[in-house]
Amino acid sequence: MVGTMVLVLMGCGVAVSLGCDPVNNIPAVVGTAFAFGLSVVAMAYTIGGISGCHINPAITLGCFLSGRISGKDCGMYMLFQVIGAFIGSLLLYILTENVPGLEGTGANDLQANVSVLGGLLAEIIFTCVFVLVVLGATAKTNGATNNFAGLAIGLSLILVHLVCIRYTGTSVNPARSIAPAIFEGGTALSNLWIFIVGPFVGGACAAGIWKLIDSDK
Repeated sequence: MVGTMVLVLMGCGVAVSLGCDPVNNIPAVVGTAFAFGLSVVAMAYTIGGISGCHINPAITLGCFLSGRISGKDCGMYMLFQVIGAFIGSLLLYILTENVPGLEGTGANDLQANVSVLGGLLAEIIFTCVFVLVVLGATAKTNGATNNFAGLAIGLSLILVHLVCIRYTGTSVNPARSIAPAIFEGGTALSNLWIFIVGPFVGGACAAGIWKLIDSDK
């Protein structure tokens, strides 16, 4: 819950503060990508030893399908990830409401000229890549590189954002999308299903790919 709160507050907060626009404000896109990635790095080394620092239902699903956590833990992780996202979004909403010129809570939505199918495919593909990195970087077979898992995961999230922001604003995380969309409403809310279905399908695909290539098997 705490980790997801920080991810949403910092990642979405930078997107709002910098005015992230993938067409007219490229520096803000880069800043937003780094904000999400650095949030993951920071939380990985803060709460990783406690919970594994999933802070993303798609990662939790991937871990469950890979046999790393139980169904009960999977459900509880997802519940508290969403609660944490709501706390982060609420804090950001309170801040932006009191600053003229700042709007929204960093909700995901389809970007200009991107179709529903295009957005859905982007979320599936890039979530698959991201969750695959998570599963590989944290695998026991990786030995000493486990110490750098948080860094690898955070950097990969930066990379995913740099590519995907132009299409969907980059979710790859249902919890990160649910809370801001509810606060923001409008098309962000009507298109929310894309940012739930896409990441979950991508996470499941990553688990399937990892089972095929895991050297421990």
